[in-house]
Amino acid sequence: MQLQRHPANPILTTVRYHDWENRTCFNAAVVYEEGLFHLVYRAQGTADNVSRLGYAVSTDGVHFSRLDRPVLVPENEYERWGVEDPRITRLGDRYYMLYTAYSAHGTRVSLASSRSLLTWQREGIVLPDEDNKDAALFPAKIGGRYAMLHRRPPDIWLAWSEDLLHWTDHQVIMRPRPGLWDETRIGAGGPPIRTERGWLLIYHGYNRDRVYCLGLALLDLENPAVVISRAEEPVLVPTEPWERAGDVPNVVFTCGSVVVGDEVYVYYGAADMRIALATARLQDLLQAL
Repeated sequence: MQLQRHPANPILTTVRYHDWENRTCFNAAVVYEEGLFHLVYRAQGTADNVSRLGYAVSTDGVHFSRLDRPVLVPENEYERWGVEDPRITRLGDRYYMLYTAYSAHGTRVSLASSRSLLTWQREGIVLPDEDNKDAALFPAKIGGRYAMLHRRPPDIWLAWSEDLLHWTDHQVIMRPRPGLWDETRIGAGGPPIRTERGWLLIYHGYNRDRVYCLGLALLDLENPAVVISRAEEPVLVPTEPWERAGDVPNVVFTCGSVVVGDEVYVYYGAADMRIALATARLQDLLQAL
């Protein structure tokens, strides 16, 4: 089973006259509400190569209007080299965004919150004193606690929290698989999608040739540490010229997906250079698992 690329791909690229996003535009979080698709995406400019987060909105999920200025820029010593790879989850009346703060200190999983998606309040580094990334919040409490996926290389981990800031009970739930497309390192994509069969996780992995692909896993609804199923084959492989050539070649990498009707919209970064869209019926993804 393969995700179907949209014929308009890539759907979002660099803007020559925006100095903060005239080099790369990729790795977008996505929110779908009241008929609107909202993207918060990572971008870099030729002036300093620092990652900032931009915002774009669409009524059809394909044609986007974007703001001229970023919605999150580096502001502290842990973000000096960039704010990267956002994943957004709505919990109650607020949006919570996990992102990677990058600096000489390394990579730190950080949290910001918003009511509008346009202005963000920093909540702090949630996994201090360790290099970590690929963090995503589940869109509901499980057993009265918040749940988060993160990545201590090379595995996907699960952690739990009472307040979204302090995380405990860390455990590995998925590891790379020798001899397969995800044999070297894996990481969560966007927030898991709740289905009647379990939490659908679209994740990335790469092999010894550093070819990044997307794959599927299904986690138990009540205990997401239990992996019910994991597809053996990837659902998206870099084959298009604009996925194979770019800032980092041979990369398809997602930070977010949404379900609209019975269709799953997967937004992904292509070669760390541009944003593309691939879709599939939700039931087809579950059938593949």
